Amino acid sequence: MKLLRKLLCTLVLIPGFQSFAQQFYSEDIDRFWKTYDLIRTEKDSIRQYQILKDNYISPASAGLTDLIAARNYSDAEFLTAINSYPEFWSSIRKNTLNSQKYVPQIKADFAKLKSLYPKLSVVPVYFCIGALRCNGTGNNGKILIGSEMALADDSANYNQLPEWMHAYYAKMHPLDNLSLLCTHEYIHTQQKPLLENLLCASLYEGIAEFISCLATGKESNIPAFSIWEKQKPEILTKYKEDLFLTDRLYDWMWGNNSNALKERDLGYVVGFKIAEAYYRKASDKKRAITELIELDYTNDAAVETVVDYSGLLGKSIGQLHSEYESRRPTVISVAPFGTDKTVKPGHITITLKFSQPLNGYNTGLDFGPLGEEHVIKFSKAIGWNNDFTEWSFEAELQPDFRYQLLVSNNFRLANGVRLKPFLIDIATSAR
Repeated sequence: MKLLRKLLCTLVLIPGFQSFAQQFYSEDIDRFWKTYDLIRTEKDSIRQYQILKDNYISPASAGLTDLIAARNYSDAEFLTAINSYPEFWSSIRKNTLNSQKYVPQIKADFAKLKSLYPKLSVVPVYFCIGALRCNGTGNNGKILIGSEMALADDSANYNQLPEWMHAYYAKMHPLDNLSLLCTHEYIHTQQKPLLENLLCASLYEGIAEFISCLATGKESNIPAFSIWEKQKPEILTKYKEDLFLTDRLYDWMWGNNSNALKERDLGYVVGFKIAEAYYRKASDKKRAITELIELDYTNDAAVETVVDYSGLLGKSIGQLHSEYESRRPTVISVAPFGTDKTVKPGHITITLKFSQPLNGYNTGLDFGPLGEEHVIKFSKAIGWNNDFTEWSFEAELQPDFRYQLLVSNNFRLANGVRLKPFLIDIATSAR
């Protein structure tokens, strides 16, 4: 963070930190507490659903409506949260009802962001109360704050909450970082949609975190930053190993600490460091900010330019992808066909032989280019051999017909590296 602090010292000299017009809405919070009190005094569960609907869901602001949709909150989830954690709700009530108290600081930080990125468009801010799965998000041109999470301070009593939620309230100091959160989410409303892969997700979140810290003069409160300096080589090595593995996204982003390093949200940190390095190297800082915020995640060349120019990963994305491709297993033979393209019809056992032992669990067969009508339909799965280098199944082939079967990349090694897809394309002879 030393570079960031140096940059911040110069940032305060930039003119134009004037007031930035913004609308803040908090009526959903008032409606929530009215609803909460009614539900807590009503024992009939059917009646509770009606109270929730009539008093909170139906009259919801546009912001709360979007928050519910964005996080797919259900009525049952709201009621479970209300009925299960009374000590928690009691402990955060005062802070949530005082949401307007925090508006001046948020406005001041928005003005700083406007100086850094003059193209910033005005979007409304909604203080809502959700069901404990979102502290904030930028959605449909709105900043949506989950106040039950974002407005909690050290007085929050989280003992009744599920164990996995404790770290958020204990370590993140949400209320102290409310303005930074709002600025982070503001940047999301200006960004282009992300593609859900590890690299794009890391950049999407990391850019928002870096620029919000740069603009506000605040350091990130993401706990994963605490291990970066000590474990940087290990983090980057593991990140590069996982970069092209589609099932590893939530090990690095938006999940719990189920990854090998036992620390959640490390993808935010990697993305932050890429953005920071890109900004540091840029001769035109204003242009760099614009390029980062307006990055087109559907443009592979643009994404790779940012990452490669930063130099953080040590090698270009092209080099890393080539190395990944070289590690992928392949189908080396299909018995009993061999290289034959015309085969006898009838009942057969088909065996796929792989270049490396696979994980012995994941499989995947799909239609070929000719579609479902021409797919080889297996009648029985035989399964794996002892060392997981072969997988077999039985099928019935009709005469004088063309068949296809795509052996998909759902087959994989034990470390998650996916099989290169392989198309079986054969024709049967006449009887």
